[in-house]
Amino acid sequence: MKILKEFKHFVFRQYRRREIKKHELDYLFWECTLRCNLNCLHCGSDCLKNSQIPDMPKEDFFSVLDDISSSGLSRNLTICITGGEPLLRDDLLLVGRKIREKGFKWGIVTNGLMLDRERFISLLNAKMSSLSISLDGFELQHNKLRCNSNSFSKAFEAVKTAVEFSQKGFLIFDVITCVSSLNFSSLEKFRDFLIDSGVKRWRIFSIFSSGRADKNLEFLSLSKTQYRELLDFISFTRKNFGNKISLNYSCEGFLDDYELEVRDYFYFCRAGISVASVMCDGSLTGCLSVRAKDFIQGNIYEKSFSEIWKNGFSVMRDRRWAKKNKCQKCNFWQKCLGGGLHLYKSVDSEISHCNLKDFLT
Repeated sequence: MKILKEFKHFVFRQYRRREIKKHELDYLFWECTLRCNLNCLHCGSDCLKNSQIPDMPKEDFFSVLDDISSSGLSRNLTICITGGEPLLRDDLLLVGRKIREKGFKWGIVTNGLMLDRERFISLLNAKMSSLSISLDGFELQHNKLRCNSNSFSKAFEAVKTAVEFSQKGFLIFDVITCVSSLNFSSLEKFRDFLIDSGVKRWRIFSIFSSGRADKNLEFLSLSKTQYRELLDFISFTRKNFGNKISLNYSCEGFLDDYELEVRDYFYFCRAGISVASVMCDGSLTGCLSVRAKDFIQGNIYEKSFSEIWKNGFSVMRDRRWAKKNKCQKCNFWQKCLGGGLHLYKSVDSEISHCNLKDFLT
């Protein structure tokens, strides 16, 4: 079994090398606003009700899409509209229709607070094809993390509506859960609750040092023992409940023996390789969790997206700079390449944590 997994990883590394060399864009995040109607303890962007950075005009983002089309950067691009809270924009339906007119699929990530049935149907009519809703445990746990007493009830109503329409084949839908010290002990019951509610896709991520979450790490983070138990829970659920719910752990880092046990795929940080993000102020990065200054590759108000994509992002496509400190002599370097970029404050910094060495050994 071990030999088979090693062979699979060898084949995967050849695939990863080709993907990096090709770096064809297939997923684009648009941070359409930094305004948010919640004040979550684990927010990586530190979003506020009133942001000092104004929403990006939709026409500016459309120019990015036109540039991508004319330059042939992508053959099959999906747009993920996120924030902040994207439903705070009153032009979201116009945006969605225009994206579809340009030939791209689109979806949103939302906290669900404003996603009532009427709004949901209007988004479907604007050709929304994917939806992710955050639900961080049961009511008490979710509301405490989200700092809002109505958050769970609103989000769960949105989940029920999404389940209904996803079962009819109108969209791809999943629930995203941030696992913390608040909800760790009830994961099994919460899994069963999601299954009973008709949820078919579930993604789990753990808290990392960024934005507002950085101030709450000591309070929210899992212990070393809890982290291993979390991976065991994910592995067990995938093996024993996979016919009822598809569960994947986030792409935070290399997990050695847990590779392919907790995700459908080997660990691969695709930021700047097949994934890019247009931030609210026009800055470009890999994924929106990668916000450190050293990883910002340019700005659409200064250069075209296609020029930056073609000539930038070398810090993400060539990870040799990360082979230092605890990674310098690591036997897993070729499999990991230094972990997730979101775990670095700069290219000169030490990685904030290594999932393998800090939690699994």
